[in-house]
Amino acid sequence: MYYSSFGTLSLIVLLIINLDVLRAKSTLGASPVKIRYKMFLVSISIFFATDILWGLFYQWKTVPLVYFDTVVYFAAMGAALFMWIRFVIDYLNEKNYFSTALYYTGWLILVYQALAVTVNFFVPFVFYFDENGVYRAGVGRNITFAVQFAMFAAIAVYTLAAAAKTAGKEKLHHRAIGFSGIVMSGFVVLQIFNELLPFFSVGCMIATCLIHTFVAEDEKKDQYSALGSAKHKAYTDSLTGVKNVHAYTEEKKRLDQRIADGTLYDFGVIVFDLNGLKRVNDTLGHDAGDRYIVDGCKQICRVFKRSPVFRIGGDEFVVLLEGLDYDDRTALLNSFDRQMDNNMKNGLVSVSGGMSEYIPGSDSDFNEIFERADHRMYARKKAMKAER
Repeated sequence: MYYSSFGTLSLIVLLIINLDVLRAKSTLGASPVKIRYKMFLVSISIFFATDILWGLFYQWKTVPLVYFDTVVYFAAMGAALFMWIRFVIDYLNEKNYFSTALYYTGWLILVYQALAVTVNFFVPFVFYFDENGVYRAGVGRNITFAVQFAMFAAIAVYTLAAAAKTAGKEKLHHRAIGFSGIVMSGFVVLQIFNELLPFFSVGCMIATCLIHTFVAEDEKKDQYSALGSAKHKAYTDSLTGVKNVHAYTEEKKRLDQRIADGTLYDFGVIVFDLNGLKRVNDTLGHDAGDRYIVDGCKQICRVFKRSPVFRIGGDEFVVLLEGLDYDDRTALLNSFDRQMDNNMKNGLVSVSGGMSEYIPGSDSDFNEIFERADHRMYARKKAMKAER
């Protein structure tokens, strides 16, 4: 039972931390890495099961069952290593001499294990049991672990060296495999010199936990990236690329909360409206009108480049001023107005703008600031129309 308890613990830990992966019924749409990882988990689970049974059969001194289970043990080990190597190749996603050598090493181990246990039926090449039913290791068993040690050590050296030269997700992947290679190298050595202790299973459990940690971190980053991309699309105006009315609505809620909490201080709003968009649409068509909107938006963004810009209507934009743009608000708006006056004289896109600042203790919500800015924008529009 002492021996089997290690294999049982290893299997339980593996099932707990990878339950979501193992329970997935379909691989449709899954990445090759996830498919390989699941196949590796299944194969290592089978290996753990054979190790558990080995301890039980050996304790009960049922030599025929122990012999059969030992054969399955070495075959399952070869299969698990093969699946781990295939996972590593896909996980690192490299096409070089190392991945090619690793691929053929996986096949070599798998074929060797199959041939070795087959030969063992006729010649005690891998293992045998003496007349007292005591397990004895053969040369083939030591060759198995020696090859594994060389492979894991080589993987650890290569991947950790590569990790030092890379960054981001690639660095993370190389570290995951490098650390697991170090763990397995150490436990393989322990297994070589301790025939009747399950060091290999313990090493596999720790290495698998390490890999799962990195794989899970990958999935989190992918999910956050996908979520961020979806949120960006949902809050971005498709025509101009600035924030849209949905983003504006959310920002209004946050500003109202800050006003209620008393945490909003230096803040201003500028409301912009394009002049003459209807005329452009009526005379030149809506494609020209879209270009007119984009040009007007660019004029706003060029001047107020440190502030969020929102398109809240067909030709209406809002800029929220904080920080440096708030400090320079008067100079920025004056510069913008001068440019619009020149544009209007030269028949280019022109935009009317009106600004208002937040008055602490007087403004109870964002709409009060917006309405003052909106009134000033219409006053500016009226003046520009009269001048035109």
